[in-house]
Amino acid sequence: MLHALFLNCTLKASREPSNTEALIRDVIAYWKQEDVTSEIVRIVDHQVAFGVTEDEGNGDEWPVIFEKVKRADIVVIGTPLWLGEKSSVATQVIERLYGGSGLTNDLGQAIYYNKVGGVIVTGNEDGAKHASASILYGLSHIGFTIPPNVDAYWVGEAGPGPSYIEAGRNNDFTKRHAQFLAANLYHFAKMLHEHPIPAEGNVME
Repeated sequence: MLHALFLNCTLKASREPSNTEALIRDVIAYWKQEDVTSEIVRIVDHQVAFGVTEDEGNGDEWPVIFEKVKRADIVVIGTPLWLGEKSSVATQVIERLYGGSGLTNDLGQAIYYNKVGGVIVTGNEDGAKHASASILYGLSHIGFTIPPNVDAYWVGEAGPGPSYIEAGRNNDFTKRHAQFLAANLYHFAKMLHEHPIPAEGNVME
């Protein structure tokens, strides 16, 4: 069975509804008939320190989240848009993931080898493709495999307006790309689980 971990980088604590989490749950729904378990971690509910190490100490809760990352086959970062950019929390998560990129698996490859990554974005402004490109490059650079079409997003019309939840979660474009993301992440994760990337040529020195 495959396991998917969604890191929700909303700025809202769990007491508030998250549009990003709503789209995350829409993606999870596509896996009802597949052998995938899913978990959502809302980063702001935890005391995650700034830094680029595995453990910054002094109550840093990232090590607990990082253990979940290491166990996952699929890792998806979800972020809202603010001023056309991914959230500050998403940047922090990428930095903390980078802090663990020097670790290796049993074959001596980067710890994120044979994991697949994707991104989910919501917001009421432009910037979804820019934020997706930034996150997907970061994941690829540290060892995640990025399948095609694994960026699903929703943005409202220009200016203030209804959010993803308020708009009814019923945009045809968003639903189609959520399905692409779910299908391609599942396919590649299953493929890598059965046929891992060989160690030849990519062992960390």
